[in-house]
Amino acid sequence: MRKNMADYRIGILPGDGTGREVALEAQRILDTIEQHTNQGFEQTVIQCGGQHYLETGEEWAEGSFDFCREDVDALYLGAIGYPGATLPNGDLAGGSVILGLRSGLDLYANLRPIKLYEGVPHKVHGKFTQIWQPGLVDMTILRENTEGLYHSLLRRSADRAMGRPPYEPPEMTFPGLKGEVAYDPRPISEHGSERLIRMGFEIAETRDGAPIDGQKRVSCIDKSNVTRGCQLFRRTFDKVATDYPGTELDYGYIDAFTQWLTRSPESYDVVVTSNMFGDIATDLGAVLQGGMGMAASGNIGDDHAFFEPVHGSAPKYAGMNKVNPIASINSIQLMMNWLGRKNNDDELTVIGSLIDESVADHLRDGKGLTYDLGGDASCSSVGESIAARLATKLQNTF
Repeated sequence: MRKNMADYRIGILPGDGTGREVALEAQRILDTIEQHTNQGFEQTVIQCGGQHYLETGEEWAEGSFDFCREDVDALYLGAIGYPGATLPNGDLAGGSVILGLRSGLDLYANLRPIKLYEGVPHKVHGKFTQIWQPGLVDMTILRENTEGLYHSLLRRSADRAMGRPPYEPPEMTFPGLKGEVAYDPRPISEHGSERLIRMGFEIAETRDGAPIDGQKRVSCIDKSNVTRGCQLFRRTFDKVATDYPGTELDYGYIDAFTQWLTRSPESYDVVVTSNMFGDIATDLGAVLQGGMGMAASGNIGDDHAFFEPVHGSAPKYAGMNKVNPIASINSIQLMMNWLGRKNNDDELTVIGSLIDESVADHLRDGKGLTYDLGGDASCSSVGESIAARLATKLQNTF
């Protein structure tokens, strides 16, 4: 069990635009934990991303990938992406940070909790309303993170981050097509699918089941009626499921799932799916929890992990102190839970629960909301409010 005698080493990558602002609120939460518990966090800030590339000609300093791989216990990333910041090959400047870490550290599971807090409205038809009820939206989607349609880009980014020659997929021909043809292979492997799916079943073991009936349920979402990669994904799902006889199995095609997700989210507990399908479906799922400003995520492998808010860098709002920091704060919650499990540190998992409670308390009365939730609170004031609530809870607990 790691305690303050050997601090947890946290790499902070603020990134671009408003990512730099919400990163400060993530650090505020880490500082609050350190001030009111025996936990210690050694934070190292690594400047990176598109803005950094435009300013310096490099996506991040040489040796940054090695540092992230060898010298930290967990990573936090604010956001990547900046107007006009592209590499000579057309890739996003900063891609070797986010995509290079995912591929290079083999972070095969993208963890996306979708939970609606009391007091959070949704913006539908231009108006803030309350369609889905708190307590009936509480699921976890696991998206495969290293294969599928993004495989070539992920490999290129990892090669760039690690100083290797860039990967390019093999040449292919497509009979019947004319003119210029661009393509991206979509490789899905049994190994990659199995480890992602198994993590989904393990997570289901720790949850209270789907809100509608309390049944532990894992849903396999694919397009196995038409694509070979998805047929392999589903066969692998069925094989893994035999090890978890107490968990109910559910199946859906991605096109139908997007309807069911918004019509009856209370039926879902844990969802497993492939890379691009998960990318799209989880952004849709964010609507259920109040928008991208509420959506936290973890990129998790067997040995490494980094955590990030799902939203982009929103450069037009940079420097205005108005974006929602809750996705960033809840990403630190996920980090505490992961570090706690990995290091058998029960105190960290308790702290993760207290962060969740602090966010819930802040949101419950419907005050102190940022613009995306219909309010006018500032980014920093929301961060300060949640940190103050957390400090009180930590003092009363430890």
